[in-house]
Amino acid sequence: MSRHTYAIIDQQAISDNLQVVRRYAPHSKVMAVVKSNGYGHGLARAVEALDGADAFAVACIDEALLLRKLGVQKKIILLEGFHNADEIPVLVENGFECVIHDFWQVEALQASNVEAVINVWIKVDTGMRRLGFYPQDVVRVKEMLTASKTTKIDGINYMTHFANADDLSDQKTALQQEMFLHTVCDQSGQLSCANSAAIMGWDETHLDWVRPGIMLYGVSPFSKKRDDLNPAMTLVSQIIAIKECEEGDQIGYGGTWICPNKMKIGVVAIGYGDGYPRHAPSGTPVFVNGHRSEIIGRVSMDMICIDLSAIEAPVIGDEVELWGKNIAVEEVAEHCGTIAYELLCGVTSRVEFKTARVEFKTK
Repeated sequence: MSRHTYAIIDQQAISDNLQVVRRYAPHSKVMAVVKSNGYGHGLARAVEALDGADAFAVACIDEALLLRKLGVQKKIILLEGFHNADEIPVLVENGFECVIHDFWQVEALQASNVEAVINVWIKVDTGMRRLGFYPQDVVRVKEMLTASKTTKIDGINYMTHFANADDLSDQKTALQQEMFLHTVCDQSGQLSCANSAAIMGWDETHLDWVRPGIMLYGVSPFSKKRDDLNPAMTLVSQIIAIKECEEGDQIGYGGTWICPNKMKIGVVAIGYGDGYPRHAPSGTPVFVNGHRSEIIGRVSMDMICIDLSAIEAPVIGDEVELWGKNIAVEEVAEHCGTIAYELLCGVTSRVEFKTARVEFKTK
């Protein structure tokens, strides 16, 4: 590969982060969330590193089928359930568990002529107003599911999702938890509430199953880096040109950054065509030759410019870390006015992915 722009995926970090989940929630089973291509890390890499999880969760049936093709035999839960009735035979054939969040899904199961026994999760909307049944409808949903003549429901479990768990000062999480427990108190079945933020910040929400997502990949759900999580992706490129610029020189498209004095700048082979955020402002940190530096000027499709003023003896070919072990992706996201999830999932196929293979710790 001639263009030296790549992402290193540290599978040991992912495996270690799973153990962090277990330390936070030692009495809960772990439903590892690997949707969106393992949060941009690669589905196969993520699943291999998370072999110690009790189950896997994905957004849709296509992602679940990819897991089966990878040889995953554990529970797979479809967090959005099935998207049309034609998917019911597929989920039955593959033993997928699905989240039921709308009456049309209940009616589709009732009308299905697929003779099978499946497990489902009833999603309860406790205040996020995204997916799920209102609490007053949950009993009716259960009755409708159990009345199906063909598709038999072997197990009915319950889950909800927190809207504000990443804000430890916001009591909405406690209120959602209280509403959820009140709604399901007379029902049998497994319970699940806690996403990454709730796992780390709200112990009382752990219940039977926790659903870690972003923390498995070493990213804090609270925006600021957490020392007990190990970043799994390091995004790297290299300097392809060094320019001697004069005071007053304008850098990049639009000339939005002006050299305050005579200085060296480096041109790095990465841009928004690789998934580096176009809206990253001047001052967004990078790491080169053991030192922090920053980007200057606008991000182009294929290149960025960085300040080399404080970098000793830079040369063409020097590696530049955009985020990873030395520059937290959370910090880059904060500069860009976004979240780390978007940056990780946005790395494009033009970037080569490399895997740091190790022996994984399992439960």
